[in-house]
Amino acid sequence: MPKFAANLTFLFTEVPFPERFARAAAAGFAGVEYLFPYDWPAQDVAGWLSDAGVEQVLFNLPPGDWAAGERGLACLPHRRREFAESVERALEYAVILDCRRVHCMAGLRPAGTDGAVLEETYLANLRFAADRFATIGAEVTIEPINSRIDMPGYWLDDVATGIRLLEAVDRDNVKLQLDLYHARVMGCDLAATVAASIGSIGHVQVADFPGRHEPGTGEIDFPPLFALLDRAGYAGWVGCEYRPRGTTGAGLGWLPRAA
Repeated sequence: MPKFAANLTFLFTEVPFPERFARAAAAGFAGVEYLFPYDWPAQDVAGWLSDAGVEQVLFNLPPGDWAAGERGLACLPHRRREFAESVERALEYAVILDCRRVHCMAGLRPAGTDGAVLEETYLANLRFAADRFATIGAEVTIEPINSRIDMPGYWLDDVATGIRLLEAVDRDNVKLQLDLYHARVMGCDLAATVAASIGSIGHVQVADFPGRHEPGTGEIDFPPLFALLDRAGYAGWVGCEYRPRGTTGAGLGWLPRAA
């Protein structure tokens, strides 16, 4: 079975963020991810990782003003300087946290901007990020996020488009971040999607549908998908980016059966 990482933005929220690293380790997770580390000094986060004995698997580049509703900068033509600054900030954290994978959020589609301009901007920004993170041997991932429920207006919401953009960006260290929940919301056949995109996948995330709760609470049949990843030789992480239906611990019953 794949190796699973706890998403600390979603899991163990019963305790403050610094305590979640140890909670994840105690629950059997060897890796952690989360949306953003930037509210804490990087050296502090590195200490929490070290004390818990867990690996930093993934985090996102700064997304702009998250509290104001911004969801990434990469496709925004008028924010290219800010995007470049966000890459440098994320790179600093990645070095200190020994993290070799970061997610570049595309952003929301701005009204009145030509689609070709958005794509040109996105590809240029993605190449810049890829080249900067290549200096530390790190990957940059792109994630199609559903625009129907969780992120209305998100520019990159389709897996097939993501694959096409990976080909266009022409960087070996840019990979697909395949979130099976988001793909299901957008109507994908999950087994076919995994099979078709396996050569491009750098990271996988899971949550059940509907509800975005832990596996086993919805209609997605996860064990065959995990087996498919195994057969295809996927050696990366599977991030548990779901909202527990109750407490985190009470919702981990699926994990020993999978792991």
